[in-house]
Amino acid sequence: MQLTVSEALEKLKVSGQLFTTLFEHGSLSVEIYKPSRVDFQQPHQRDEIYVVLAGSGIFHNNGQSSAFHAGDFLFVPAGQVHRFMDFTEDFCAWVFFYGPIGGEKK
Repeated sequence: MQLTVSEALEKLKVSGQLFTTLFEHGSLSVEIYKPSRVDFQQPHQRDEIYVVLAGSGIFHNNGQSSAFHAGDFLFVPAGQVHRFMDFTEDFCAWVFFYGPIGGEKK
């Protein structure tokens, strides 16, 4: 399977949501995420990875904040409080959820 960023963003636009699932295989779920001005997400039940496609801002992850930019990789363990803040209008990211509920153990 191949999916371009343009195709993913078009599917997102059609969905009318801030995110949409694009691919699933086993425990893997791939989404595209493009919040508008405010990120309202809550902690998730599975481990997740973000790959920033465009934009920049501040990423709050478990009480720590860091700047992010296009191309960055961000990991969030299951159940951890996280959020994107002060992000540019063009911000969007691939989101990869995987593993069991509660996250993988080391």
